[in-house]
Amino acid sequence: MDIKQLIYLCNLERERHFGRAAEASFVSQPTLSMRLKNLERELGLSLINRSNNFDGFTPEGERVLTWAREIVSVYQGLKLEVESLKHGVNGTLRLGVMPQCSVALPALLKAVEARYPQLDYRVAAMSADQLLEALNSHTVDGGIGFFELTSLRELHFQTALLKDPGVEALFNPAHFPALLEQESISLTTLASQPLCLAEPTRYFRRYLDGQLRETGLIPRVIVESASIMQLLQSAQVGLGVMVSPCGHLLPELMQNLARRPIEMSPMGRQAALVIAEPGRASPLAQHFFDEARRHLPD
Repeated sequence: MDIKQLIYLCNLERERHFGRAAEASFVSQPTLSMRLKNLERELGLSLINRSNNFDGFTPEGERVLTWAREIVSVYQGLKLEVESLKHGVNGTLRLGVMPQCSVALPALLKAVEARYPQLDYRVAAMSADQLLEALNSHTVDGGIGFFELTSLRELHFQTALLKDPGVEALFNPAHFPALLEQESISLTTLASQPLCLAEPTRYFRRYLDGQLRETGLIPRVIVESASIMQLLQSAQVGLGVMVSPCGHLLPELMQNLARRPIEMSPMGRQAALVIAEPGRASPLAQHFFDEARRHLPD
């Protein structure tokens, strides 16, 4: 057994396709298949369900995968540590991010850049379940999202809690002049406006829907999108009112928009930046986490 076989196995899990896994491993498909068959022969176990195409892993393969992820994560961490000893902190940090958390991620990354200018980022938008799975399987180095506090404690993540500054309405004052007259906006007033909201599968949208449902309000959602930019542009042209956590958007993106706080109960989940527990987090993730939390609002 060697580390490349375990990397091939992890790539196959991620890609769910022999050809794409071979491309991700920088080998031909016959080479990848042969090395994985050699691994099965050495272990004396069938790891992969094979038909004409990849058909998932056997129960034994799932157990081996758990160890493979750990070993590959440690191996990659070792490589990064050696590189940082030779050249300083550098490499690509994989971040999983739930949309509409109460922090402007680009501003945070720019602040970290002052300390670690050679650090690059690969950012993926994820749901809550996807983010927890990615953190547990080490397919991301860190995450920013909404979490149950009990889950954070049980999983032993290193956690930097994000401040909850509340929720605000963003609107074009030329199209919604009546909203300018209010210091804050009630849910009743909000529900009477055409709204620009994230998809219903997103946690922030579910939180908003729950608040409206509790008061018996049924809003008109004029624009619904997974793209924050589409929602923002819709608000800028006066199509509707966008609802967003305070601090999520850079001020430069909100030109020509007015802002008013919305009268809502706090979220049930806690927004947080998390990485694996000490000793299991990669050196790259640990450096990023230690620096990033210095720049988070108190």
